[in-house]
Amino acid sequence: MESELYFQSELVKTRIEIKDQTLSEISKELHDNIGQIISVGIMQLNMYLNSGKPIQQNEISDLKEILAKSLDEIRILSRIINKDNLLQSNFIEAIQQDLERIKKLKNIQYSYNLTGEIPKISQEHDLFIYRIFQEALHNSLKHSHSDLFEVNITTTETLFRLEFKDFGIGYDTSQINSGLGLSNMKLRAKLIGAQLIMVSAPSGTTVTLEYPLIENQ
Repeated sequence: MESELYFQSELVKTRIEIKDQTLSEISKELHDNIGQIISVGIMQLNMYLNSGKPIQQNEISDLKEILAKSLDEIRILSRIINKDNLLQSNFIEAIQQDLERIKKLKNIQYSYNLTGEIPKISQEHDLFIYRIFQEALHNSLKHSHSDLFEVNITTTETLFRLEFKDFGIGYDTSQINSGLGLSNMKLRAKLIGAQLIMVSAPSGTTVTLEYPLIENQ
């Protein structure tokens, strides 16, 4: 009974953290990307108006391109807002959308490989797995300075394996154990009967989650 209460407590905490992370991402992208794009458009428009000259076709095209880019980024953010609905049915797709978002908004490339069938995992365990991925991704974005990420998902009849790899500067041991929340990630892996392994070197960091399917069916 006590262990079930602890699990539910961590589950609620995980849901809150996912929501907080989502709001943080939206706020940052609005300020850093969309806000700057629109500001550039306003500056160009003011420049055209203050010049007293007729606006040329190429100038209108430039403004159109700026507006189109801001609209595209707003659409990307709308997918983040709808992440809750997506997680209820397909956390694998949520992972793919996160990767596509950082590619478009942060100009970071990624490699994604799925081997095997997508397994049926309970929604509660889905949330823990997704949150672990989210933390690994956030850590790499913040600390690794890597411009390439690699995600490999492999499933067999008995095992779901998620590997997240960057090609950045790596972390020192003390930072891995404290500042990056590895203990928290390992705790959540343990709660769903999985194992989390993190290996870091000057050539990059790999986070691997191994989730046994037989025990959790």
